[in-house]
Amino acid sequence: MHRIAQIGAGRMGSVHLKNAAQNPRLDLALLVDPRPDVGEVAASVGARAAALDQVLGDETIEGVIVAASTDTHLALVRACLAAGKAVFCEKPLDLDLASLQAAEAELARPKAPLFVAFNRRFDPHFRALRARITAGEIGDLETLQIVNHDPSAPPAHFIPTSGGLFKDFTIHDFDMAAWLAPDPFTEIFAWASCLVDPAIAEAGDVDTARVLLRDAKGRICVISNTRRSGCGYDQRIEAFGAAGMAMAGDVAQDAVQVWREGGARSAPLHPGFMSRYAEAYRDEMDHFADILAGLAEPETAYAASVQSLALAEAAARSAASGAPVRL
Repeated sequence: MHRIAQIGAGRMGSVHLKNAAQNPRLDLALLVDPRPDVGEVAASVGARAAALDQVLGDETIEGVIVAASTDTHLALVRACLAAGKAVFCEKPLDLDLASLQAAEAELARPKAPLFVAFNRRFDPHFRALRARITAGEIGDLETLQIVNHDPSAPPAHFIPTSGGLFKDFTIHDFDMAAWLAPDPFTEIFAWASCLVDPAIAEAGDVDTARVLLRDAKGRICVISNTRRSGCGYDQRIEAFGAAGMAMAGDVAQDAVQVWREGGARSAPLHPGFMSRYAEAYRDEMDHFADILAGLAEPETAYAASVQSLALAEAAARSAASGAPVRL
């Protein structure tokens, strides 16, 4: 087993904490968090509370999960890598592209493995979709359509520290688009509005967007975002090629349908990301175990982080100016 520690036990930290504790190849030993009940939280998964210095100075700790608040990710990752620890960092690596680029020398070629967890790459439905595209089952890819709709808006107090819609939310779609598309995108155009909650606008953000991406060969990707779907967690990707279409559709809570005279009734969509992507979160933790065992290289690291953040910042510039942005 590989002895690891985790920093952060909030919303995303709780997901990773559970999956790390349940992974048979990982020994979750230490938990760092400022919350007053950190000792109880750590004990609930068989770990103990610790300070950051203890984690960095413990030679038996092979890896660290960084799941603290986003504005601390970069500093924590750099400290862990400098201490020789492999790192699993919840996305994004940072909210500022210039800061990421300034750290290229140490993050692009780190002393220890760096894995930035873009969980949707580990979703079995999206992985199967990519496999079929790559295998040429729909011919040469021509266009993509990515739908990412939350069931309901977050509280307004979340907005100021989130990085905004494009960096907090659409960044998943930018990563998926780059992962599925055969060539880098060269141009981006974005429209954005606040249609769901006026409090989000008051906090300086938007909650609804449409983004167009185009590569040098003219291939187009359309991204649809909203903070409120009205029907559950709406997650779909359609790929159109010269010989047909491949689609990864919405995933319901179960596959049972009941048919009666009035029509069909089926289970609703998942209520949020934790249940919809539960398998993806488990699989990305298993990938980290593979990294620690020397069986795999990180699927997403510094380069993917820079790529998605660059698209997020360009989308924000386009939405503000009303003009396309060259990449």
